[in-house]
Amino acid sequence: MLGHVVQAILAPVLVFGLVIFVHEFGHFIAAKALGVYAPRFSIGFGPAIFRRRRGETEYVLAWLPLGGYVRMASRHDAEAAFLEGGNEEGTARKEDDPGYDPNAMIPFGPKPVPENRWFESKPLWARVIIMSAGVAMNTVLAVAVATWIALHYGVVVYPTSVVGGVRAPSSAPALSQLRSGDSIVAVNGHTVRDWDEVDEQVIQSAGSVELTTQRGRFTVPLNTTTTPVTVLESLIPFLPPVIDTVFPNDRAMAGGLREGDSVLSVAGTPVRSWSDIVDRVSPSAEHSIEFVVRRGAATDTLHITPKAVTETDSATSASKVVGKIGAGARNPVYLASVNLAGAFRWGLRKTKSDAGGVFTILHQIGNGQRSVSELGGPIAITRQAVTAAGLGFDKVLYLIVLLSINVAVLNLLPIPILDGGQILINVVESAKGSPFSLRTREYILRFGLLAIALLFVIVMYNDTRAGFVSFFGWIQHLFGA
Repeated sequence: MLGHVVQAILAPVLVFGLVIFVHEFGHFIAAKALGVYAPRFSIGFGPAIFRRRRGETEYVLAWLPLGGYVRMASRHDAEAAFLEGGNEEGTARKEDDPGYDPNAMIPFGPKPVPENRWFESKPLWARVIIMSAGVAMNTVLAVAVATWIALHYGVVVYPTSVVGGVRAPSSAPALSQLRSGDSIVAVNGHTVRDWDEVDEQVIQSAGSVELTTQRGRFTVPLNTTTTPVTVLESLIPFLPPVIDTVFPNDRAMAGGLREGDSVLSVAGTPVRSWSDIVDRVSPSAEHSIEFVVRRGAATDTLHITPKAVTETDSATSASKVVGKIGAGARNPVYLASVNLAGAFRWGLRKTKSDAGGVFTILHQIGNGQRSVSELGGPIAITRQAVTAAGLGFDKVLYLIVLLSINVAVLNLLPIPILDGGQILINVVESAKGSPFSLRTREYILRFGLLAIALLFVIVMYNDTRAGFVSFFGWIQHLFGA
């Protein structure tokens, strides 16, 4: 019991803490390297539970571990100071303060910050490097952890480049040229031998994806709605139509299916892959369909009625009813050991794939294809961290990769107080030749705070909604309502 409690505490702290620390450390080392005075490096917001000064910087661990910040000498320091524990002038040490240093700069002593140590004194390129360093470090963390996963645990290999099915979205009609049974031999001119190599080459595509099969070459144009991730999600690798698992007390077992059966046809239509079976079963909920199977040397005919199951469409987020029989395919996937170079390539591919997935989801939310109800916040991440810890340390590492690249991508959004918004403000000010007025900056900051506050309310509502529903349901049951 105690072990589960410790695990429930340490897993979220490890996941949150590492990702936040690396992000803020990126800003910090960039600022120091480019000569900007950084008097405070904090993990978390609010009152400090630990602080120590080394050199000209005070290192702080605060109570609210939902972020962090690096205080830099800035002309606009007061605008965000209330988020970060007060501006430096307001928290400057007094002579009778134990932490007062007569030889230090404000806020630790009386000396003013030299002009060349202010953030605004640096050229645009230096400011952009400082503001984007957090995103860069989160990306580096994701690649490094993913590389370690591959090196230590091995990589999943899908030993086929044959297409089992195609789910071409309306935004990518060119994908419908591919057929079940097509063998992909090259992507963008690069020979591929298995699905992992298909994945690697497609993710690296720009402008278009050229797929070469035994039937010829097919080109899929890429745009804002059809990304490399869209292409990969639309192509289903081949699985043989062989029953590997029959779930107890489900429709397949009741209909007579057994492990090892090779399915020859469903509903009178020959099948060549597991995807063909799914295509016949899904639209047949609660309708009996005929399965012809080979069992050893014999052929048998079975009649099975798929049960109705409600699923959410991953592309449209719409609910739909599909048929399921309760059987699983034979999985050819295996784990393969790789050297450092192979692990690094896998780490790069994994990070790029995750980043592409985040961009796709944000785009789908923006155009209404997905609902904001799918967004999760600190509570959801904490649950995932605890669950991952229960499944194994490798699952915690996978969560760190995913969260780190999420933080990197989301910080690029052009919202004031996020890195992307600050970069945009600095670029616009540089282009116009003068900084925004204090009042304009205040309005921009208020807009950013409002946007972040709205997002926080949404994700916290999503995180707690199920709990409230259960609670009120219990209340109604208690009072017989």
